[in-house]
Amino acid sequence: MKTRPKSRFAGVWPAPRAYWALAILALLLAVGGALPAFLILAALCAAALAAGALADAFTGVARAALEIDREVPEPFALRAPGVLRYRVRNRSGAALRLNLIESDCRVLRYPQDEIAVSVPPHSEAFAERSVIPVARGSDALGTIFVTVQNQFGLLSRRLRFQALQPIRVLPDLSAVERYGALHVRNRLIDAGLRRMRLRGTGTELENLRDWAPGDQFRSIEWKATARRGRLMVAEYEVERSQNVMIVLDAGRLMTPRVDEQRKFDYAITAALSVASIASLANDKIGLVAFAGEILRAQAPRTGRSISSIAAQVHDLEPRFEESDYAQAFAYVRSHVRKRSLIVFFTDMVDPVAQSSVLAQIGMLAKRHVVICVFMNDRAIDRALETAPKSSSDVYAAAVALELRDERRAAAAILQRLGVQVIDVPARELTTALIDRYLLVKQRGLL
Repeated sequence: MKTRPKSRFAGVWPAPRAYWALAILALLLAVGGALPAFLILAALCAAALAAGALADAFTGVARAALEIDREVPEPFALRAPGVLRYRVRNRSGAALRLNLIESDCRVLRYPQDEIAVSVPPHSEAFAERSVIPVARGSDALGTIFVTVQNQFGLLSRRLRFQALQPIRVLPDLSAVERYGALHVRNRLIDAGLRRMRLRGTGTELENLRDWAPGDQFRSIEWKATARRGRLMVAEYEVERSQNVMIVLDAGRLMTPRVDEQRKFDYAITAALSVASIASLANDKIGLVAFAGEILRAQAPRTGRSISSIAAQVHDLEPRFEESDYAQAFAYVRSHVRKRSLIVFFTDMVDPVAQSSVLAQIGMLAKRHVVICVFMNDRAIDRALETAPKSSSDVYAAAVALELRDERRAAAAILQRLGVQVIDVPARELTTALIDRYLLVKQRGLL
């Protein structure tokens, strides 16, 4: 996406060469206090500097002679390095040296404050600026500040190019690619994403056949046996399209930061990554994001692209408020009737929150396959592994031990309720969740 800014004149300022000339002039004046001959030299230099500055001011580039196009790739991905590209046109008869500075943007960080571009006369040049998206959501690139050095290098003209341009930063789904396309393809085939015929299991009836030694007793189709007067066995086909429901806790428990991102950002990335893999299996993807109220909600359905889901949640932010788990799980129960895979992202380190979640999630686990996803913090392990050297270190270790015990207790209770638990470092979350999803499919738990 390109934008052509409108330019505004922002004044004439001394260039670095002018400051060096002024420094030399000051030195000559200082020496002239002892040696009068240097005062004459200083006067001559001052006159030359004034004449050069006047000439530089009148020979500066006109605003209409400079044109800048900004090109922004859409969309950006969180923490994935990106590039802003510029095309600079010089319509004047003199070569131009200029620096480009972008105004501040909430979702982007610029490793370099300014970039330099040299443009020959009646020509154009291209430049690139590296950027790092540091937050999800929508924002806009604003003014481009341009400093153009005049011909003699004593003065520089400053221009403002008004270039309002909306941008979006989506979650980073590169983990799916890092997982390995070949590995994913082979695992998906093994997981049963191709249609497989299994005796006496599955959900879609494939055919009926005569009973043979070795068939399980439960595979006998008694109605067909009664009609035909001989033992008949039903063969079913594993259903290909199944429900995957993503439940995102966007309350206060997901606001803490781990490394450079919030826990909620890691959850969004992992959720969309597993949804991307599930879409390869033609699974129906649903989503519920909630805090004190339901923020986003879509029942599972086919034909939904990952890009549409990412666009829906890219600007979703966690709120510093208590999450209403009862309302969120009530939505899941009312909109997901069929046995489904429910992936629930939360962080239960608060005993009060634990009791509420356990009561709700235990009901879902009786009917669905539920995976509860935690993100542990390496800082807790480091606090326990490091020998304390002061009273504050002892206090930190005690807090870390209490947090670890609470997490382990919550995970143990969930497992007794039939809930699968993933508790890994935040950076390993995406790969661990994809592995668990494939394992669920491989074992035919749905």
